[in-house]
Amino acid sequence: MKKILLLCVGLALLGCKDTKNETGVEETTTGVSANDGLTLFAGEYIYYADAAVLQIGSSSIYGVILNEKTKELNALAQTYKEEPTDGVLVQVRGLIVPKPEGEEGWPNSIEIKEIISVKKQNSDLNKAVILEQKGYVED
Repeated sequence: MKKILLLCVGLALLGCKDTKNETGVEETTTGVSANDGLTLFAGEYIYYADAAVLQIGSSSIYGVILNEKTKELNALAQTYKEEPTDGVLVQVRGLIVPKPEGEEGWPNSIEIKEIISVKKQNSDLNKAVILEQKGYVED
């Protein structure tokens, strides 16, 4: 009986698969799978002033490499934005690219290869605090 239980536990442990890639980032997929090496990402996409990020959940933020697909995604996102700082909900497929040595930026970036969907974010979550600097004149 103990041998059967031990065998079942062993098979269960061997059946579990860790989905970390060589960059150490845990990848999550939501059912769309292909053998092309692309990963499905779903989260809030924000593009502002020639920089883009994709926030997945509350703990993962990736830089987004600016390319033709990013330009296409920005054009689609404009229809859902009320302010330039608003984010949109996206599902994209792409590659995780580690930050080159000696460069500033996020530890990992995403190179978008395919746009699956773009949706408007809940308007309560799209409220950004915008601060203005007022010039003061001294006497």
